[in-house]
Amino acid sequence: MSIDKIISLCKRRGFIFQSSEIYGGFGAVYDYGPLGTALKNNISQIWWQAMTQFHENIVGIDSGILMHPKIWEASGHVDAFNDPLVDCKQCKARYPADELFDGNPEDGEWDNIQCPKCGTTGNLTEPRQFNLMFKTHIGSVEKDANVAYLRPETAQGIYVNYLLTQNAMRLKIPFGIAQIGKAFRNEIIARNFIFRTREFEQLEMQYFVKPGDDDQSMRDWKDERMAFYSQLGIDSDKLRLQEHGPDELAHYAKEAWDIEFEFPFGWSEIEGIHNRTNFDLARHQKFSGKKMEVFDQENNEHYLPYIIETSAGLNRMLLAVLSEAYWEDNENNRIVMKFHPRISPVTAAVCPLVKKDGLPEVGRKVMDIVKPHFKVIYDQQGSIGKRYYRQDEAGTPYGITIDHQSLEDKTVTLRHRDSQQQDRVAIDQLVLAINDSMDNYT
Repeated sequence: MSIDKIISLCKRRGFIFQSSEIYGGFGAVYDYGPLGTALKNNISQIWWQAMTQFHENIVGIDSGILMHPKIWEASGHVDAFNDPLVDCKQCKARYPADELFDGNPEDGEWDNIQCPKCGTTGNLTEPRQFNLMFKTHIGSVEKDANVAYLRPETAQGIYVNYLLTQNAMRLKIPFGIAQIGKAFRNEIIARNFIFRTREFEQLEMQYFVKPGDDDQSMRDWKDERMAFYSQLGIDSDKLRLQEHGPDELAHYAKEAWDIEFEFPFGWSEIEGIHNRTNFDLARHQKFSGKKMEVFDQENNEHYLPYIIETSAGLNRMLLAVLSEAYWEDNENNRIVMKFHPRISPVTAAVCPLVKKDGLPEVGRKVMDIVKPHFKVIYDQQGSIGKRYYRQDEAGTPYGITIDHQSLEDKTVTLRHRDSQQQDRVAIDQLVLAINDSMDNYT
């Protein structure tokens, strides 16, 4: 299965559109249609619940996209958030240096490296540093004093607010702060659909622990985050943990692991778990001149907590869900998006068999009964078979069909997307039957 099939389905069924398509598109930026927005929101809400509802010591915040520029100096993004970049003088193609040379880019013999696009040798420039942050200006005059940046990550907004949050919510170490928000990176080359984009959403949780407890906390969070993906219907065989080697660690990390998913284009990261030590808090303490330490009453001491970070890309998580769900049912000549019913954009479609004989009126009554509990749509266009297959492709797990028997005994047909099995269910038992099916879905 190729990524192109997923891209085609996403456009056809209203999951994801190329941004600004009527103007020829806008590189590496995507818009989410009705089904994509609903699916993305369902995934993020399951993550939010897993973090802030099931953990009594994790709370949520929503920090600003624009923050004081000194935050990015303290974090190292102004000086170190760079990718080495090379250009081909022949065809004008541009590449991250590490895509063409495995090792320190400064050691590469660029005169002897072939351009992948035009095939010529000797036309690649020496690497130059390219900062990935988007720069803007605050106020009416563009001066260096007014420089600001679109945040390249959401984590820093948590760090600068962590003491305010701790005091407001009376939290004790260990505790966590979770955030869902947009981040922006001026990627040199963005590819693989929504996997690498210039505007994306992050699901981040920063867990503050006492130094010395960080190694055990790291192990605990690795286990918990790997287990999370079953809630999204992702097979554990499609996931793996990969540790960063000493040469791969970010400047702030003592230890780092990636959760990787087997996409149609290969294994790639969907979430990172990092031991950031007290690097960020120490830097903000230095640059702001404000104390960032917590006070341990038991031991009568102040210290900077260590931070265990879980950082997932919502766009990548969504792409993993789309990749896992896509199924070509050749035996029945249909395409099915086998979303777990808990995250499906639409839970059920209510379908009167015909547009007459009182069936639409019963259908509307069924809608009124079911829609307080689930996202449902009303569909009476086309043959019932075409309606079923249309909803299969959209990932709708249940079809509720009103037929002439419904007028006689107040029952409907409940069709299951994956198996196409049909059960006769009393209208007043529909909500219970759907909930029971969702609880037992495998």
